[in-house]
Amino acid sequence: MSLRLGDIAPNFVAETTEGKIDFHEYLGDGWGVLFSHPADYTPVCTTELGAVAKLKSEFDKRNVKVLALSVDGLADHKEWIKDINETQHTIVNFPLIADEDRKVAELYDMIHPNASEKATVRSVFVIGNDKKIKLIITYPASTGRNFDELLRVIDSLQLTAYHSVATPANWKNGEDVVIVPSIKDEDIPAKFPKGHTKIKPYLRTTPQPNI
Repeated sequence: MSLRLGDIAPNFVAETTEGKIDFHEYLGDGWGVLFSHPADYTPVCTTELGAVAKLKSEFDKRNVKVLALSVDGLADHKEWIKDINETQHTIVNFPLIADEDRKVAELYDMIHPNASEKATVRSVFVIGNDKKIKLIITYPASTGRNFDELLRVIDSLQLTAYHSVATPANWKNGEDVVIVPSIKDEDIPAKFPKGHTKIKPYLRTTPQPNI
């Protein structure tokens, strides 16, 4: 059965490059990103893990822990990390799961047989601090992920989790947001003291409330 938004992210215990990890314990009271890559020693994956390592401080600011996965073994992971560090001019600073028995990959439906019978696709799961799945994105093996976009989405998810707003197309942190339709016009001034603009009865914008 495939996972859906709002489902509790399945817990697991796995060997990683930073030791054995219980996933829910690893996340603690923070958010998480679990992402898979097709295989070690592959070009696109090398650039992706390097990109995430360079953005680690940005994930930390958002209280997000990242965790990568492939179905290769721990020894390959550790040797491959040396290549990533060398070629991407960074230091891999997050755990890589060694999922040789595919338990985690199958738990999260990361293997799509019509794409590849053995390798995982480029799955991304964002998990909230309530351990529920907030975002699922799947990329083909041939397309590297945009991790700046992932940070943008996390900003939106965290903002909308605590405020009665939604983010419009191409929104970036700091820009105006949309007031959700369930908020009545007469309640807006108290909830959004920065002011608002009524474009249509169903389309009302306000400055981002958490900055």
